[in-house]
Amino acid sequence: MDKNKIGVFLSLLLALGLTGCKEHKSNSKLVINEVLITNEHNFQDDYGEHNAWVEIFNRSYGSSNLAACLLKASNTPGDTLTYFIPKGDVLTAIAPRQHALFWADGKPNRGTFHTNFTLDATADNWIGLFDAGNNLLDEVVIPANTLGADKSYARVNDGSEEWEVKGGSDDKYVTPCTNNQTIDNNAKMEKFQLHDSAGIGMAITAMSVVFIGLILLYISFRFIGKASVALSRRRAMAVKGITDKQEAKEKKLGEAHGEVFAAIAMAMHEMQSDVHDVEDTVLTITRVKRSYSPWSSKIYTLRETPHKK
Repeated sequence: MDKNKIGVFLSLLLALGLTGCKEHKSNSKLVINEVLITNEHNFQDDYGEHNAWVEIFNRSYGSSNLAACLLKASNTPGDTLTYFIPKGDVLTAIAPRQHALFWADGKPNRGTFHTNFTLDATADNWIGLFDAGNNLLDEVVIPANTLGADKSYARVNDGSEEWEVKGGSDDKYVTPCTNNQTIDNNAKMEKFQLHDSAGIGMAITAMSVVFIGLILLYISFRFIGKASVALSRRRAMAVKGITDKQEAKEKKLGEAHGEVFAAIAMAMHEMQSDVHDVEDTVLTITRVKRSYSPWSSKIYTLRETPHKK
């Protein structure tokens, strides 16, 4: 075999091996976002019980429906339980950048969001999310004895690739059905308030921006006006056959009187406001009813000469 072919073959094998060794990165818009296994004092389900839960996040900017998707879990090698997310529940439609919470309590008869599997903190827990065609959307493995009571295994930010344990400190708290990282302050606002507590700098900055904008507008209109007058004068000089710019300026070629601009502005105003005469071509004939009076009735008038006896 040719040495070049052998080299290409070995390169392909090496590339395939490196690709197979990569960590799984989901490109799906639905991902597993946070998992809590031992729930003692954390979020309660709709039955008031503390159970393990799995949070799904829709990281796209469009709605996505979990109906007919599959949640699979395994904490024993070779033993995988599959939960089919039923159709017909409007709550399975996740809004953009929102979450859905599934309770891993092993009681699917309690509702759509109660799975048929449970999680074990003392064993490795593999959880996978599959679409209706049994294609893998996302998966995660929580190592054994990683999570203590009321601690979760979550992405650092919603939909990010990095994971961390939450629940051990005040800045890393468990966040079911909400963003994994919430910001309760505004650093820029606090810094501005520290240096300008009275707001004088803000007022000066705002007024400066307004006045600078007005000055720029004035300069722009002034330049455009002069350029348009010069162009009109050049055209008028070409039409009149005048080559002397001073003569054209004395004759005010290309300049329009104020009455012309006023007439143009009034015409545009009337056109936009529909303030002009429009003949109505629809004729309406209304029958007028007069009240009856015997004094004006024709049947009481004298039409023949009375007979003489």
